[in-house]
Amino acid sequence: MPFFVHFARFVRLRLSGWRLPLAVAVSVFLSSWLAMALTEPAGSTITAPGTYWWYFLVTAATVGYGDVFPASTAGRLVGAYVIVGGIVTLTLLFTQLSEALQSLRGRRLRGVVPLELSGHVVLLGYWPGRTERIVAELTAEGRTQVALCAWDDVAENPMADEPAVHFVRGDLTHEDVMRRACVPQARAVVVDVRDDNETLAVAVAVEHAHPGVHLVAALRDLERRDTLRYVSAGVQAVQWHMPSLLTEEANDPGITQVYSELMTHGGRNTYSLTVPPGFPHGTYGECQRHFGATWGATVLAVRGPDGLAVSPPWETPLAVGTTLYYVAEGRIPARQLTGGSRT
Repeated sequence: MPFFVHFARFVRLRLSGWRLPLAVAVSVFLSSWLAMALTEPAGSTITAPGTYWWYFLVTAATVGYGDVFPASTAGRLVGAYVIVGGIVTLTLLFTQLSEALQSLRGRRLRGVVPLELSGHVVLLGYWPGRTERIVAELTAEGRTQVALCAWDDVAENPMADEPAVHFVRGDLTHEDVMRRACVPQARAVVVDVRDDNETLAVAVAVEHAHPGVHLVAALRDLERRDTLRYVSAGVQAVQWHMPSLLTEEANDPGITQVYSELMTHGGRNTYSLTVPPGFPHGTYGECQRHFGATWGATVLAVRGPDGLAVSPPWETPLAVGTTLYYVAEGRIPARQLTGGSRT
């Protein structure tokens, strides 16, 4: 009895992992083949090398097609041994497979497994609540995969239930994190970290890993935007308290510049007017065409009885008194509005 205890302990120590089910399967196969050759009558085809492997496979898997079977009683006892050995082998195999899958899932949750992504968005930094909103906007159209990267103080993937979110944990300024998050294959990188100094450090790591990638960074102090552009001339800096603009810029590169132009030159290039009596264009679409063809202007929004509507449907009616908000090189004189359509 002590021998078997020591032998079992030896086997567990020496044949760990996948080697144990493999050793059991090989041992059962060879020993059963030998036993079958000794017990079956001469001329039996079951012990032929080209046949026995098939018999062993279907019997050990408890499928039992019955196309090959032993003829003697002793051979059937060997067959029972193969069935038991197959069950033991499958049990060991599936146990090891389950442990391997659990280990892989645990490593993925902890963010230590390299990702296999391309054309995705890398989000560097995690803020409870804020990051969830950013990710929801990034993935709203169902076509974006996100690699969420967090510092070591985030123990595991905080968004494990989101299939489009993949997790990486570590030093966000380190090359290893850039590699595991597939930054060189990303289409855009969003930096949303703890302070502006950290933003600069992380941006340097991103630019080193993927020069020229579309880089969007949240800054507390927008005056540091020029410093950030020493790292990457094309970086788009966004005020930290405007997280929705981070996602818009990541999904649609250049939109931050559009907003910046509108806000910077709003007093000179953005105007409003009230639709006067006799205005010959009764819908938003007709008005838009007329403003574009006549003055090179773009009508951004209208304010009518139902409130403000930005870029409304073209069939939206424009009643007298409706306010139009437009962008143009200069203010359009009110007297020109009732002169009919000019093309």
